[in-house]
This record gives sequence, C-alpha cells and structure tokens, in this order.
Amino acid sequence: MSPLDDKINKHFAGLVVRKDLVKVVKGNAIVPSYVLEYLLGQYCATNDEATIQSGIDTVKEILRKHYVHRNESGLVRSIIKEKGRHKVIDRISVELNDKSDAYEAEFANLGVKKVLIDSATVKAHSKLLVGGVWCIADLEYAFTDDKNVSPWILGSLKPIQVSHFDFDGYAEARKQFSTDEWIDLLIQSIGFNPQMFGKRNKLSQLVRLIPFCERNYNLIELGPKGTGKSHIYSEFSPHGMLISGGEITVPKLFVHNGTGKLGLVGYWDVVAFDEFAGKQKRVDKALVDIMKNYMANKSFSRGVETLGAEASMVFIGNTDHTVPYMLKHSDLFDPLPEKFHDSAFLDRIHSYIPGWEVDVIRSEMFSNGYGFVVDYLAEILRSLRSHDYSDRYKAHFSLSEEMSTRDRDGINKTFSGLMKVLYPHGEATVEEIEAILRCAIEGRKRVKDQLLRIDTTYPAARFTFKSTDGLERLVTTLEEDEFPTYYHRTLNVAATPSAGPIVGSDQHSTTGGTLEPVKVSSEAAPATVIAAPTLKEQHVVWQENQRGVSFDTLFGPYLKGASRITITDPYVRLFHQLRNLMELMETISKLKNQEDEVAVHLVTVEDEFNGDRQTESLQKIADACTGVGIRFTWAYDTTGTKHDRDITTDHGWKIVLSRGLDIFQRFEMNDAFSFANRLQQLRPCKEFNTTFVKWPLSS
Repeated sequence: MSPLDDKINKHFAGLVVRKDLVKVVKGNAIVPSYVLEYLLGQYCATNDEATIQSGIDTVKEILRKHYVHRNESGLVRSIIKEKGRHKVIDRISVELNDKSDAYEAEFANLGVKKVLIDSATVKAHSKLLVGGVWCIADLEYAFTDDKNVSPWILGSLKPIQVSHFDFDGYAEARKQFSTDEWIDLLIQSIGFNPQMFGKRNKLSQLVRLIPFCERNYNLIELGPKGTGKSHIYSEFSPHGMLISGGEITVPKLFVHNGTGKLGLVGYWDVVAFDEFAGKQKRVDKALVDIMKNYMANKSFSRGVETLGAEASMVFIGNTDHTVPYMLKHSDLFDPLPEKFHDSAFLDRIHSYIPGWEVDVIRSEMFSNGYGFVVDYLAEILRSLRSHDYSDRYKAHFSLSEEMSTRDRDGINKTFSGLMKVLYPHGEATVEEIEAILRCAIEGRKRVKDQLLRIDTTYPAARFTFKSTDGLERLVTTLEEDEFPTYYHRTLNVAATPSAGPIVGSDQHSTTGGTLEPVKVSSEAAPATVIAAPTLKEQHVVWQENQRGVSFDTLFGPYLKGASRITITDPYVRLFHQLRNLMELMETISKLKNQEDEVAVHLVTVEDEFNGDRQTESLQKIADACTGVGIRFTWAYDTTGTKHDRDITTDHGWKIVLSRGLDIFQRFEMNDAFSFANRLQQLRPCKEFNTTFVKWPLSS
C-alpha cells in the first residue's frame, strides 16, 4: 500500500474499501457501484489481505445466491416457490393501487409485480414511490385460489445504504490530511487514480459532487463522449437519480396534476439529465417554463398550490464540435436543444464544467487504492446540505460590485459546495480559499460570458475579486486565454453606437451589427507573445489543461542561431521525460541550417534504480542526433545539489523552467492514431511558467 493508503486505513478504519475490488466482485451484474460497495463495506473494509480475500468470497457468494439477473428471473421465482421464502437483491419500486387502496411493489429484475407492501415501510422509504430503490428483501410465495390475491408476499425490506454515520468523527479525521492528500482520497473514493489527473482536473471531478451537498444547485457539463460525465450520478450515491434527457416530462419531474403524485424533485437530492444535448430534440415548452421557475425560486406550481423542493439539477450532454469552432460560430451552449438554448433558462445555471478538459476515461485511470465506501461518503455529503459555507471567503475577499445577483449566487453556491467537499472541518488557509473562489468564479463566468453572446441585453461584468489590501484580481476562463480572438467578440460600433461593452455572437445578435474580434492583452493570452518576431525578456504563465504550446513556439525563437545549448534538468529519467528531450532535439534540428552543427549538453541526475536504462536511452538520443548535425552529450550531476531547470545558449539567452521539459500531461504515447501523440500543441499542459532573460554570452 502507498503511504496515503496506510493513512486512510488508520483514520477511517472500517469505512473504506480497496476500489479495484468492485470490478472483482461485479462480474456481469448490472448493479450500481454503491450497492457493491455497501456489501464490500460489510466484509472487506480492512487492509488485512486475508480478511479481504475471505470477504470477496463472501460478497461473491451473496451476489451469486441473491442478486437477480434478468435472464435468470424465472429460476429465482422457482426457488422462491419451492423454498417458500428467499432473500433477493433487486431494484424495487412501489405504486398505490387506488382500486384496492393498497401499496404494491414491483421487482425490476425479478419481473414480479403487485407484491403487497405495508404503509409504514413506504412512509419510511418514500423514494420507493419515485424511481425505485435497490434493496435486500425477503420475498415469500403462498398460492391461493383467489385470483384477486397475489401469491407474492414481502417479508422484509432493507434499502442498501448506510444506517448511521459520525460526522464529527469525519471532520476530525479530515484534519489529519493535507489538502492534496484529501483531494487524492476523494478522487480514489470516486474510483479514479489521482496520479493520472492534474489538480485542475481533480477539481472538475469534485465539482461534480457539489449537487449532493448543496441544495438547489444547478450544474451543467458539456464535453466529448467517454469522459465519465454521468458516472457519479448513476453509480455514486443512492440519493441521486440519472434519467435520459428524452424522458423528461412535467409530471415525472414535478407533479402529476391528475393524481397529485409528486415527481422526482420531491424525493431525490440530485436529478441528473443524461444526453441533455441535441439540437433536434423535441422539448415541451411548458417543461422549460416550469424548470426556469424551479431553478430560480426552488418552487413550482400545481394548479393554485405552490410546492417547494430541494433537488439539485445537473445537465449532461455531448458536444459535436471543438471549442474554437463553437466560439467562432455560436457559443458554448451550442449543443443544447433550441428551447433550452434560452438566456433566461441558462442564467439560472450556477456553474459550467468544461467537459472538453476532462480526459476520455481509460483503463489505467481507475484506482486500486483505498477510498470511502461511496454510500458512506454520500451520507456525509447529504448531511452537509443543511450547512452553509458560502461566507467563508468574505473575511479575506470581496466580489466585484459589477456582478449581478445571480452571478453572486452561483459563485457563492459553488464556493460553499467545494468548501464542504474539501474542508468540512471549516479550516482552510487564505491561499486555499482563494483557489476555491477562483474555481467558483470561473464556473459562473463561463455561463455569463456565453449569455452575453446569446442575449445582448445582458450587461457585461468584470469577474474580479478584491483582497483586504485592496488588490483586484481578474479571473479568466481557460478557453478565453487560449482563443481570445473568438472568445471576445463585440458588435461593430459603427453599426451599433452603444455596443462598446456589449458582447454578442453571429447567430444570436439582434441589433444587426457585424462582429469583430476584440484585441486582448498579452497578459490574458500569454501564448501569443512567444511568436513575437522581437525577442524580449518576459515571464509567461500557462494554466493547467491549456493547449496550444509546443517546443517550437515556446523555445524555438530563443534557440534559433545558437551553436551551443546547455540544458539543466535533474528529472530526465522516465520514458516520457526522455521523449520530451528527444522532441526538443527535433525542435533544434528544425531551427538549424542543414550545413551547420549545434552542440547540446544535458546536465541531469542519474536514476538510482534504473540508471543503466537511463544511460542507454541517452546514448540512443546521442546516436540519433549525430545524423542530423547535433552533437548531443550529457553528464550526471554527482553532487546532489543541482535543482535548477533551465536552458542557456551561447548567444545570450537563458530560459528558466519551473517544470523543466516535463510540461505536458499524460497522453497515449503508444497510440499511433492519436493527434496528441504526434502534435505537442494538442496536448493539455500541466501548470507551469517560463522566464526568458538576457544572459552573459558564453566564452
């Protein structure tokens, strides 16, 4: 186990499981992870290997005997008939039969209907009435000649979720973990390997948890297929309901006026709409109107009566185009059905997760470390819904007065949710609070900036915040920094005299002006500075997940013309780091004249475990460079004091590197059909900075 896994087991003994065990026991059972982890939590919540193996066998036996597969439902019904009584694990829903004035249960996989269930059980577990709940139930069979009497009798029923938890103990144990350790624990609890994600991507994963701990939180995530957008809402919590976007109706979601039956928002903490995107989808205008009212006021009308609810709403959909294409031709809400592509509806969304920044899920991304039993964490998050952490930044920071009330509400709710997830004990440094506040502001800014393109009547606002010393900090979105030409578009002033501060888009502008790009400073778009023909001293910062950087554009202008180059980087040992070095050699080979030679010298640190392999790889690079006019040499720093990361040239430039050459996030290096494998500018970056300074000429 890793040191973090040891720490997790020490402070949360009995409340965590090894996440790879879910796959081990699942087999071909179509059952949510929280059901499996409930069972694993009963028998495998330990780090003792013998107990884990015994527990796995027990859980497998329970699933074999009691989980109902649809294709084996006839066999299970026969077992119940022959034995008279049998325990089953199935999804159970309940309907009221108003003709017989009795509640009747339906077992989804078993295919049994009209099973009598007493009113007390239904009252205790009201979600049985809406969508159904996974349960462990004793089902009995007693045949009678009376055709009006069902032979199926419910003996007992127990929903699969934890019955109690100690929040104070949870908050106290949180204090034993650093912020980075806690984030990694939460990522492992979701089921992912934290080593495969940068901090920005980890935060995107954790923003998905906010609807579970924040009442009436409205979240949208649009992005490519296969990024795990719906995973949390279908697998993570017994308090969330994932439904297809095409199955949404007013009676199902809110209330049936004929029967008075309350819909999903009255029973579930989170209602997530999968496959929400699709321009051609037919949408009921009445549904859009009632959703607008609910998302803004937490209430909806049933005839003359107004009802309230606390369910958070999550909208998930796939994008059909790249981000620059959407920014050039429409907006980032472009994939939504026309009736939902409505400024009044979109203004009610508190945050927008940029799904295009999240990697497509691959097998190596799943965790084999320890994480919370998910239904335990789900109960913790649910208990936090009654807390409000939205004011925790106000002692240190204040939001810009230019922001609207809805902008502030969205930022406050996102901030409150992230504080609950990351700092349930309420203790965070000023720097940590600022990082969360920036994330919250960016999520709401992404919504507002697109609203300004859709509806020109919205006033523009600066998304800034001030610290107690009066210093103003500007927040930008990543796509704003990457594509400033397309992101900042304003109506032609000649066509619309008052259009200076108003932002619109080609398709949705109603004033008739033409659109022109706005010039953006180099501070907002550092990538554009590198290609400047005049070299200058400067400091360039790149955000995590930002694309568009390559060694050609970043280093090329400053290396061109050099005959001797020295690279100092103590971490050139792993395969991807050696590949980065080789790609820098490619850049140098492109810059040099064919008839010239360039001497490149690397100073690094020898790998204490795989030094022979490292030396062999460096020699291969040297051999390859010989054929293109590069004399590559290297030396190992034996003093152990070399921590600098820089590139110096003999014609007067020094490039100081915060991360050395290791600036790219993980990508599929063995995939010959991946553009990220072939083109650096299509790879997402780690967060890093580069400083270009004049340097004394080499002798």
